[in-house]
Formats: sequence, C-alpha cells, structure tokens
Amino acid sequence: MLSTGALRAHLLAAGLAGPVSTSREESLRSYRLFAARDPRVTLGLHPERGWDERDLLRLMADKCGVSGDPAYRSGPDVIDPERTLSALGAFAARLAEAAGRRAPVLLGTGHPHRLLGFYAGLADALSAAGCLVLTPAQGRCVDITTRFGVRTYSLDYVRGVALVREPGAEGAGCETGAHTHSPLPVRAALEGLADVGGPLPELVVGDHGWVCGAGQLGIEAIGLADTDDPALFVGEAEGRVSVAVPIDDGVRSDYYRPLTRYVLNRACLSR
Repeated sequence: MLSTGALRAHLLAAGLAGPVSTSREESLRSYRLFAARDPRVTLGLHPERGWDERDLLRLMADKCGVSGDPAYRSGPDVIDPERTLSALGAFAARLAEAAGRRAPVLLGTGHPHRLLGFYAGLADALSAAGCLVLTPAQGRCVDITTRFGVRTYSLDYVRGVALVREPGAEGAGCETGAHTHSPLPVRAALEGLADVGGPLPELVVGDHGWVCGAGQLGIEAIGLADTDDPALFVGEAEGRVSVAVPIDDGVRSDYYRPLTRYVLNRACLSR
C-alpha cells in the first residue's frame, strides 16, 4: 500500500507536481490559443461560455495551483501536489464505480511514450474486475492535421490502450506511437463501435483529445492533464469531464508507476 504521504513525496521528487517542466510561457500560450478557440488546444471540446485568458488563468490557479498572477510571465510553472492527490482520489472513485458495475471502458492516450504503462495497468485491473476493455476499429485510418499538414495515422492498441501510429511505423503491438492532441482517434473508435453495433464505453480514460472528445459526446471521461492543457479543466468546470488530474505529463514513463499503484489501491482494484 502506497501511502498518501509517500506519493506526495514522489510527486515532488519526480517533478510530477511542484515546479514542473512545462514553462509558464507554454501555459500562457495555451490559454491564449484556447481563448481564441484554436482547435489545437480545445482538443475537441466546444466550450459553453466565453473563456478569456484571465478566466483561464483563474481556473488553472484553482484546479492546478499555478500562479494566478498575470504579471508572472516566464519561468517554471507549478502544480500543487495537494490538488493532484485530491483529483487522483476522485479518479480512483470513478474507476471503482465502473468496476463495480462491470462497465465497458475505453482507454486511450496521446502520450504513448510517457503514459502507456499507466493506462495499461488500469486496463489490466479493470479487465480482471470484469469490465470489458474495448479495442474497436483497430487499424482504421485517421487523418490528423499537424504542423506538417494533414497526415494519415492508424489506430492501434497496446495492452488494451488505444494510440495512433505514424505512417510507416512498426507493426501492431509494438509499444511506440505518435504524440497527438486530436479528438479524431476517439471519434474513430466510437464510430467503429457504432458500425458493428457493439456496446459504447460507459467510461473513457485517457488524456488530451481522448478525454475532451469523449466528454463532448456525452460519455463520462476522466484523465490526466498538464498546466498547458486547459481544455480538460474547462470541460470539468462545465460538467463534460468528470475528473481532470493536474500532473506533468512529460516525465519518464517509470515515474508514473507509483500513481498506478496508488490509484488501484484507492479503487480497491489491486491484485
């Protein structure tokens, strides 16, 4: 059993909370782009209210613990570990509820190099608890706009977790994938389920467009988000994302293993 105090210490030591690698400049740029409704940062969410930069800064100060001072323009950004711990508790409660009713679940990540192991651990535990871990539309092509133009990716699954692969990437099952913020992969997965008449997920677990894209469609969604990912926190504030956990999403993949243990312990899903 990993105690709350031990996890708090790990969050700070690993740079998952406290001063993080995401810079203040990156965060403020994202808030500015979100206020302008740039799809690169809205991640498939269509906000109901008009969020300007100051609104977003106040929200992120409340949800993440970043500085609420608009005059602070450069340097490291900060995540309050107490907010991370509180959100992880809510995240675990949602997993426990899904496991309790053996709900079909879909897991997906736009950060496969960093977060695949975290989600795969959850997928294993949910499957062992009797949940159907969905893997629809494997191999389906998804056209995603990038800074290099529109590129075609393929939808794949590794250990029950969805990701997209770049053209020419290694074959199915290898643990590599592309970084993406797009909501199109989750839409493709859901379309695949509709095509075969399969059950839709009652819970989507992930990050970036996986969470916002699902939440926008009315599916319960929970996930991790960095200080430059305001869309998930806006979705939470507006009721379309159930839980957004503030955390640095770009550290070494093994640093997330204690989070998996902590969440599964809290959800009573440890084996």
